[in-house]
Amino acid sequence: MSVVALLEAPVKPDDVAKMRAFLAEILPDTRAYDGCQGIDVYFNVDDADKMVMIERWDSRAHHEKYLGWRTETGVMDKLGGMLAGPPSIRYFERVDA
Repeated sequence: MSVVALLEAPVKPDDVAKMRAFLAEILPDTRAYDGCQGIDVYFNVDDADKMVMIERWDSRAHHEKYLGWRTETGVMDKLGGMLAGPPSIRYFERVDA
């Protein structure tokens, strides 16, 4: 069953533009990664240094494998350097209701 990974992260105020540019550079590879159904990035309208990513994956295992790949390639360190605090990642399954 597919899952949604919800990532919330505070971006350093001085790095918001840098983060947006970096995401535009790396997200095409994310969207092409095995198991990725799509990813959307949002910045809070009232608090522009708050970022949310809504990621749709075939499974949690696919997402976790992707995170491992991004860690190995150094992308997570680059992203982390632009964050003002730790990110939160939560997983959700769709409910037919």
